[in-house]
Amino acid sequence: MNFILSKSSRSILSYLNYFYTTNATKKIEMLDPIKKIFPSFSNELVKEIETNASTQSFETDTVIIRTGQYIKNTVLVISGKIKVYREDENGGEFFMYHLQPGQACAISMICAIKNEKSQIMAKVVEDVELIMVPLPLMDKWMMEHRSWYEYVISSYRSRFEEVLEVIDNIAFRAMDERLEFYLKRHADVCGCNELKLSHQEIATELNTSREVISRLLKKMEQRGLVTLYRNNIELLK
Repeated sequence: MNFILSKSSRSILSYLNYFYTTNATKKIEMLDPIKKIFPSFSNELVKEIETNASTQSFETDTVIIRTGQYIKNTVLVISGKIKVYREDENGGEFFMYHLQPGQACAISMICAIKNEKSQIMAKVVEDVELIMVPLPLMDKWMMEHRSWYEYVISSYRSRFEEVLEVIDNIAFRAMDERLEFYLKRHADVCGCNELKLSHQEIATELNTSREVISRLLKKMEQRGLVTLYRNNIELLK
């Protein structure tokens, strides 16, 4: 995966050193951060990651995967959030799913393994820290580490179910129902009721106009479902 180089790129070992210090000199006691974020990984796999993978940081709004590029790495999310979507010729978006800490992009895994060009876009929506796993290691770990094999299969299943949910939402629900589903899904993702979303951002992801979203949100506010602020929506029910 030919990622755009970020300001911060370092080895897993140096990343672990960061986690094990409260400042430049003082060490603290805590669980292995990789094991904490990816609890299903075996100790042997964690050691392989520490030795052979690397980390990279990307700032909000950075596009880290583009349609048509070859993917040479898969990514594991340590912190932050990534939006995965399809983009049409006119720049319209079809939102697929978000990636959060502990997750990986199954579609990019498939493209990497099959040496095919990416069919999706991936954009950072909250500053992220990623573990970069080179393609040769993916194949090797599938054969040598049961915990990696199970993690990859689980990722395929979870992302597939999320995409099906989005398709069902588009095919069988009216726009007002889609909007309510969208907001509740975002609330579930962040574990909060206050959503930092603009009307235009929602419109883009739901493939409609800002005016339609603004009108529907106003109706939701009148029904007591949300409270609207500038670039912020509080979900009440």
